[in-house]
Order: sequence, then C-alpha cells, then structure tokens
Amino acid sequence: MCESLQGGYPPDVGLMPVEIALFQPDQAGNVGAAARLAACLDLRLHLIEPCGFPLDDQRMRRAGMDYLDLAALCRHADWPAFLRWRAGSDPPRRLVLLSTQATQRYDRFAFRAHDILLLGSESGGVPEDVRAQADQQVRIPMRPSARSLNVVVAAAMVAGYAATQTGLLDRIERERMT
Repeated sequence: MCESLQGGYPPDVGLMPVEIALFQPDQAGNVGAAARLAACLDLRLHLIEPCGFPLDDQRMRRAGMDYLDLAALCRHADWPAFLRWRAGSDPPRRLVLLSTQATQRYDRFAFRAHDILLLGSESGGVPEDVRAQADQQVRIPMRPSARSLNVVVAAAMVAGYAATQTGLLDRIERERMT
C-alpha cells in the first residue's frame, strides 16, 4: 500500500512521467530536498522505509519548506510493500537504479514515461537483492577520485534528463505559460 506522508493527499495521483524512490534514506534533510525537487518538477516521491529518522522530523520540513504540501509523497513500510505497490500499478513502471557500479551512463540511456528512479540510502546504497530487482541500472560519470554525489544532486541530474526525454519539462513549461 502507498500511504501519503501528508495524510490527506491522495496516494495515487495518476501517472507521473518520472518518479523517484529513496530506499531507506537516513538523512532527513535529503528527503526534504527530494520532496522539494518532486514538488517543483511534478514528480511523485516514494519513501521506502525504514528511514534513519522520524518522518515528521523538523529538519525534513525545514529542508522541504512549504514545498512539502505541493509534493506527491508516498511512503512504503518496506521494500516488499513497495514491490507490491509497483506490481499493482498500471501501466507497469520500470525500476531504474542509479548506482556508481552501473556500466550504462544515464545520459546514454533511453528513459520512458513512468520510470521510477531508485536511489539507495546515503550511508549504504542498496543491498544486492534490491539491486538484482532493478530493471535497469545507470550511473553518472565522475572523476576517478570522487566516490559519489549527494543522493538528491544525483536524483536531480538524472530526473532532469529523464524529464526532458519524457516531455515533462515541455508540459511544465506549457502550464507555466497559461
């Protein structure tokens, strides 16, 4: 089941061109920033628990500011609950894992409408069994001496690219002009 973080927000707001899923995030500020990203780009944000902090943490609200009320936030009790939700979704959503271990570059990948971009926790990424369940894996090219980007920075880069490919940015711009 997909439970709304805001309480009254309908968990199934329809089809989103791109969605973001954070697997067991452990930094409230990053979840707040991801919620702001989701609100600004009209993306659904999935939080796959357990989280490393209470979801009502004030740090998350401070990072998300007033954007939390605009974001489509969906929380899942655990990985199996997220998989059950995904299995019941129509149309099926492809799960694209962002990983430093992937061989495919994100900027050479063909994103599709309704893809879910999966990002691991800040401290541990995703376990092998979760990695194995991803339909695709992509990486952001980085210099060899760099370990990884902040999870929300990575999400923003790839979501922006996917939003361009799926026509989301054009739709947002049309709505802005009306």
